[in-house]
Amino acid sequence: MTSPSPPEPEHVSVFRRLKAAIGDPSRRGRDARRRAAARAADPAAQPFGSGRDPRGMSAILDDLTQSLGWDSPLARAQLVSEWADLVGADNAAHSQPVAVEGAELFIRSDSSAWAQQLRGMRAAILTRIAERHPAAGIETIRVTGPDAPTWKRGPRSVPGRGPRDTYG
Repeated sequence: MTSPSPPEPEHVSVFRRLKAAIGDPSRRGRDARRRAAARAADPAAQPFGSGRDPRGMSAILDDLTQSLGWDSPLARAQLVSEWADLVGADNAAHSQPVAVEGAELFIRSDSSAWAQQLRGMRAAILTRIAERHPAAGIETIRVTGPDAPTWKRGPRSVPGRGPRDTYG
């Protein structure tokens, strides 16, 4: 005659019941099966899977600016802030970038001599811009000297043809 086996301790029976309920995929709920299938289909969705490594803030900001289309305006702003590095300290002291319209950079200088100096450096400036700020999209440069005073308005204006009528 065989002796009856001793009853199973309660904690072991609870463990076996939980293992059967949780460990067996067929006994899980519909949502749990759906989540498991999605996890198996997309390994990047796993918490410690590949592609989930932390990234630097600069990489995140680069992705954000690229996705929002801010590359060109930010590159143009950086070009203006680094103007002295692009053209040199002397040239930067006597000139400044005024505007960017399309692919054209407008530069205003203090005198016509400085404007001529910058016009001579036009190819070198374009090369530096293309190397350092390719996203700015600058293709041409227009350099102007200081604005000439206008005689059409103001305290020295004369009605009619003005000073031209005395020459001839």
